[in-house]
Amino acid sequence: MARRPTIQDVAKAAGVSQATVDRVLNGRENVREETARRVYEAARRIGYHATPLIAQRLQAEIPVLRMGVVLHKEKQAFYQAFAAELEAAARRATGVRVRLVLEFAASQAPSDFATLMLGMRGRADAVAASAVTHPDVTDAVTSLKSAGIPCFALLNDFAPGVRQSYLGLNNLKVGRIAASMIGLAAHRPGKVAVFVGGYRWHGHELREAGFRSWFREFAPQFQVLDTLVNLETRQLTYEATLDLLSRQKELRGIYCAGGGMEGAIAALREIRKPHEVCLVVNELTPQSRGALVDGFATMVIATPLSQLCDDLVRLMAEAVRSGPSEVAGQHFLRPELILPESV
Repeated sequence: MARRPTIQDVAKAAGVSQATVDRVLNGRENVREETARRVYEAARRIGYHATPLIAQRLQAEIPVLRMGVVLHKEKQAFYQAFAAELEAAARRATGVRVRLVLEFAASQAPSDFATLMLGMRGRADAVAASAVTHPDVTDAVTSLKSAGIPCFALLNDFAPGVRQSYLGLNNLKVGRIAASMIGLAAHRPGKVAVFVGGYRWHGHELREAGFRSWFREFAPQFQVLDTLVNLETRQLTYEATLDLLSRQKELRGIYCAGGGMEGAIAALREIRKPHEVCLVVNELTPQSRGALVDGFATMVIATPLSQLCDDLVRLMAEAVRSGPSEVAGQHFLRPELILPESV
């Protein structure tokens, strides 16, 4: 019969003293988290019988972070992936036990975002949202901040100067990246179009500004048409793209700065050949991936969601420890540039 592992075996495997293992087991004195975790891993590895007890001690020592997040478009593939990454980041967090409180806004109306964010009071220690830029949202952030609850802007920067930090891409650069791809991929000068979701998406406005500035600086032979607003809907984008393709015979490229790309993809599939018009969209979904493969999309600019969610957990935990800051920050992530040959 195999010998049952002892405290001495755990200590040897963990590289600590038997007294340290005893303190971890019985919670007699504070032991550094890193040391306690090393003892736990060693106990689990050698099959020590009291490993579950060590796990319980660890859980008792680790602080809890109630992480409130408000997203929108619950049925859209990108936000489903976002929710899944938030849950995964909560599970793999170290140094803190994360309890994710996730809500989806019924629409993009500022009041929907503000109501859900304020509803996190008493349920979350910190709040993050993918909200629009609007005074109602700013008021909600101000109210939460006064209650000691830091707020984070995700993907779109709202409540500047009030929220704790923005996490997402540098949207001005994203617009310039989209423009440079169209300018380089189009074989001859012509006209280019840009869609934004609406008038309250600060990130879309920055993308549009970057898009136009690149063409002014490097490719003035292209004409950037008047900006089109699609309310981030497939149908509006589809109809507007069909109209563009019928009226603008020299249309060389389209950039969807926000949602609704499925409509542009469908319109191009309907009346254009692959690679005939350069299309740049944001975020990799089954639809955008299929368009890349079939030659109806030139590039996808994607947010590294896994990194964003891990960073959000860390920044939230830090903010809860120190309290809401008077200095608003920006946490930019490097975009993932996805081409047809990389899918």
